[in-house]
Amino acid sequence: MRSDNRQPDELRPVDITLGYTGSAPGSVLIKAGRTTVLCTASIDDSLPPWKKHDEVPSGWVTAEYSMLPGSTSPRNRRSIGKLNGRSSEIQRLIGRSLRSVVDFEALGPRTITIDCDVLEADGGTRTASITGGYIALAAALKTLDDLPADRPVLKANVAAISVGMVESNVLLDLCYVEDSAAEVDMNVVMTSEGEFVEVQGTAEGRTFGRDVLNKQLDFAEKGIRELVALQNKVLGVE
Repeated sequence: MRSDNRQPDELRPVDITLGYTGSAPGSVLIKAGRTTVLCTASIDDSLPPWKKHDEVPSGWVTAEYSMLPGSTSPRNRRSIGKLNGRSSEIQRLIGRSLRSVVDFEALGPRTITIDCDVLEADGGTRTASITGGYIALAAALKTLDDLPADRPVLKANVAAISVGMVESNVLLDLCYVEDSAAEVDMNVVMTSEGEFVEVQGTAEGRTFGRDVLNKQLDFAEKGIRELVALQNKVLGVE
């Protein structure tokens, strides 16, 4: 029995509030169980220096991630200046994941920055950031009136979920209690087309076979398809 009485392949309750803030073109508050992340998308009509000399004008999408001090107990120390290694790795993952579904030529010469700020952490903050970050990005794109009508900027949805093995049981969407006790811990990022963007899997204290890997991926695919359906519902996509 899981700590919150879920089935092994069941997501935590997901609540998504679109337009949570008014200052950013795209914003969403995403909650997965107790894990809560504010994702905002800001548009800048400029490019990184290394993109300015492209022969064909194209845009860029990047991400930043942080955990607010009160998101954990004990208090998480505020990052000032230099990011710690974990936060740096996570924001690179978020950026890679979102860029995997973007047509940069259709986006045009502008930069969209996705900021993911963790308000409460109970496992799965990086996966919630990717899932919510996609919604914020899609919402921001709707505010642009100069995008090509016949060439969508977003080629597919992208979402992410955690999966692992606890006490020899494969579980989907681990909360912190489960994650801290996991024998195998994996984060999976997939598109709505069923293509993998990234699979991060690690054995913690024991090895695992192909059968366990396959079951984890099956659970992850099921969860991501459910998350994609939620993304589309929030965005009003048929």
